[in-house]
Amino acid sequence: MNATLDSDACYRALAARDARFDGLFFVGVTTTGIYCRPVCRARTPARARCVFFRRPAEAEREGFRACFRCRPELAPGASPAESTSRLVAQATARIDAGALNEAGLDELARELGVTARHLRRAVREELGVSPVALAQSRRLALAKHLLHDSSLSMAEVALTSGFASIRRFNAAFRARYERSPSELRRSARPGTAAVPAPRDAIPLTLAYRPPFGFGALLAFLGARALPGVERVEGGTYARTARVGERTGWIAVSHEGGALRALVSPSLATAVTALVPRLRRLFDLDARPDAIDEHLAADRALRPLVRRRPGLRIPGSLDPFEIAVRAVLGQQVSVRAARTLAGRVASAFGAPIATPIEGLSFVFPAAERLADAAEHALTGLGLTSARARTIRALARAVASGTLRLDAAADPRSLVDELLALPGVGPWTAQYVAMRALGAPDAFPDGDLVLRRVLGVRAPREALARAERWRPWRAYAALHLWTSAGDPR
Repeated sequence: MNATLDSDACYRALAARDARFDGLFFVGVTTTGIYCRPVCRARTPARARCVFFRRPAEAEREGFRACFRCRPELAPGASPAESTSRLVAQATARIDAGALNEAGLDELARELGVTARHLRRAVREELGVSPVALAQSRRLALAKHLLHDSSLSMAEVALTSGFASIRRFNAAFRARYERSPSELRRSARPGTAAVPAPRDAIPLTLAYRPPFGFGALLAFLGARALPGVERVEGGTYARTARVGERTGWIAVSHEGGALRALVSPSLATAVTALVPRLRRLFDLDARPDAIDEHLAADRALRPLVRRRPGLRIPGSLDPFEIAVRAVLGQQVSVRAARTLAGRVASAFGAPIATPIEGLSFVFPAAERLADAAEHALTGLGLTSARARTIRALARAVASGTLRLDAAADPRSLVDELLALPGVGPWTAQYVAMRALGAPDAFPDGDLVLRRVLGVRAPREALARAERWRPWRAYAALHLWTSAGDPR
């Protein structure tokens, strides 16, 4: 058991089935050998039979098997603000995205600038398991998810989950769950599609901790939806997507206390990397109870928080896209920025066929814009300065000198962005907020924020926001939304 957990507090949350603690701990029941989420609807076990863990991998290390009723693989994860080690946060983000599915620990360690031994020790000390065990836990959890909710074949489930062969998948699955994948498939109830889609679309269930301001999030995304790339209609957010070399589409709706996503079959082998991106896009691992309580302590923010509980940071499926759109949004309205971004996407994006009306191309990759001629960009209505910034940004991302992914450190990313021509503090902070989901990012130079706060200078806005740490990004969203002009 993780010594930092308060077992008595965990048991009280378990007895109350308190959804605020979902994913923050798991309970192993010694008499059954099963571990559950604190929201499990099964009969609450006696206190003496409970052992508490922070992560599924820890429970599995001790020999507990995942509950088939509450499905621990669906539980929300930790928020970015809750990691105690930047190295472990970076490693976990890359493992979640499938870094150890094909490459080894040595390669991951090299990317992070440490030795494999140091990385192994750091992960084990903080998470209680080795990086390899964590990766195996993630693969099996995704496989269990797909067996429950999708109609993929066993071979497709194995490949989508990151296993190199069906034989290894079958052996690992049986060892972990004491039944074969086919036995689980026969006992599982088929999932219900959230939106109409082809039969071969892959359904995913994405859990969160309530409250969840889905309507406000959808309104934010809808106001900036790029024609041909995104669409918000009837309570569903749909868009084209690029994950590595794969392209396709996704559609996400809110249903039954969770988000239900449908993923095109062309993205099947990219699902491992796609799931954490979807969770960041909708900020599903946030702690709304802690965030709202902290911000509501400020008298000016209190009515805003009460009006919109569970407000989330609108993230991104494609961090590069957000960075480009942030540059295009410098000192212009949301509508003007959307128009410019739409022109860029239409001119340079890759065509794609989808079953969703209005979705016809994928936002251009960094390599495509890196090679774009300046006159081709200015011909779309960009100033020469904006065109040069877009090309410099694209070249930095395409060359790998600038990494826009969840493993990036927000402070370092801000510094790297500021080093690019034409990128100022507002742009850098906005990218950190939306591309990384950095909860404490704060674009102090934003004119709307300063107007709402009643201050003139960015330093005054920063001083006013100091009390909101480490949740300044959420405070900014509340202020933008209250002003009727969210960025």
